[in-house]
Amino acid sequence: MMSIGLFRQAVRNLSRSAGTLPSNGKSSRFRRLFQWLSPGIFVKRWLLTIYIGVLMTILGLAIWLKLTPIFWLFQLVDRIIEFLARVVPHYLSGPIVLGCGLFLVFWGHGRSLGEISKVLRPDGEQTLLDMLWDNRRLNRGPKIVAIGGGTGLSTLLRGLKLYSANLTAIVTVADDGGSSGRLRRDFGVLPPGDIRNCIAALADEEKLLTELFQYRFEAGDGLMGHSFGNLFLTAMSEITGDLERAVVASSKVLAIRGRVLPATLTDVSLWATLADGRTIEGESNIGKSDGQIVEIGCSPANPPALPAAISAIQEADYIIMGPGSLYTSVISNLLVPEIAQAIAAREVPRIYVCNIMTQPGETTGYTVADHIESIDRACGQRLFDAVLVQKSPPSTDCLQYYAEENSYPVLLDRDDVKQLGRSIFAVNVMEEDPTTRYLRHNSRRLAKALIHFYRRTQDSSPHGNGKLAPLTRAKSAR
Repeated sequence: MMSIGLFRQAVRNLSRSAGTLPSNGKSSRFRRLFQWLSPGIFVKRWLLTIYIGVLMTILGLAIWLKLTPIFWLFQLVDRIIEFLARVVPHYLSGPIVLGCGLFLVFWGHGRSLGEISKVLRPDGEQTLLDMLWDNRRLNRGPKIVAIGGGTGLSTLLRGLKLYSANLTAIVTVADDGGSSGRLRRDFGVLPPGDIRNCIAALADEEKLLTELFQYRFEAGDGLMGHSFGNLFLTAMSEITGDLERAVVASSKVLAIRGRVLPATLTDVSLWATLADGRTIEGESNIGKSDGQIVEIGCSPANPPALPAAISAIQEADYIIMGPGSLYTSVISNLLVPEIAQAIAAREVPRIYVCNIMTQPGETTGYTVADHIESIDRACGQRLFDAVLVQKSPPSTDCLQYYAEENSYPVLLDRDDVKQLGRSIFAVNVMEEDPTTRYLRHNSRRLAKALIHFYRRTQDSSPHGNGKLAPLTRAKSAR
């Protein structure tokens, strides 16, 4: 299409621009002063090095010039100080001169760093010190791998990026509907939709980038119905050669926190066998099947995993699966055998975030144990040790609204979950939209709960390997 060529040129222009830095609120003057004096940001030592260098430079010039004319300058300063000492008592002149010197040092230091901050953050929303602290804190965060797709994974990433910059999202590439499906058929590219959502969620300027990437053209030959983000990634794929390189290049251009990886670069299509014997082909059709899924697979079978995704799992400190559509977002990633095997081989905290509501046509009537058993059955092995579930039920209005769509809360069958050998982590992570009555996971609450779970596993691990010891009862947290 002509439109893809235009977007390819736009991508080349965008790739020359710089990204932005994370933002936060302004600190008070005293707080900033104590932060500068605190260890851990590796700035004070280099400032001290600069000041020592300045003094050595002055001394070197004095020696080189045989103390002329610097000698006379020192003589002048000495006479001025001697005069001041005669006029003003030393116990007053000393502190005054000392105070003036410290004032000039700190004033010049603050103004210089302020000017640097203006260059790095023209909007003035964050100081250089805040940038350094955030960068240091996030870079020290755990290496987290999140696996899934759809809006569930992007919601999770939106919260996790506040706790760690060492994030890797492994995203399904089985989508065959909407704009992604059209681009997949027309250009032979892997579907970019879920990857687009994850990139937007990890960006610092998330709100603006999300609006841009989600923008859908309402007119234009070949453009109508396409989202800008999908066209952007498609153009990047043609420029760089494949989706993996396209995502890496896009991440640099957009300065995202973390990285996004497709589960495989193979063009896969999902299929599902229902209890009534029907076989449904295509991700978009499985969710509309209106039948109980007894088996799910992909064509071609056993696609090779992206090597970078396997490396991320092998290096991870923490592995999270979900939330998202059970079969088409979560299990679809695990149909890549190497990914499932890599997860099973890790002895780090591994948790599944269960959906709040059942999904009509895909998980109708499912309990928490049913979700777990479906994952175990599809992979043929146990991949996680704990499950996070919503603690409190939705409001009556929301329940009535969802009941009209044949969707109901996922029942927590504690005994069955425990028989499956999983720990239960019950926490309130849900939010309700009072206008639309739509339920979703709250990104901040969900991320906070998951980080709390991770830290608890580090504290309770008897061998220091981060593996959660079996729980005798369900744990809950607010």
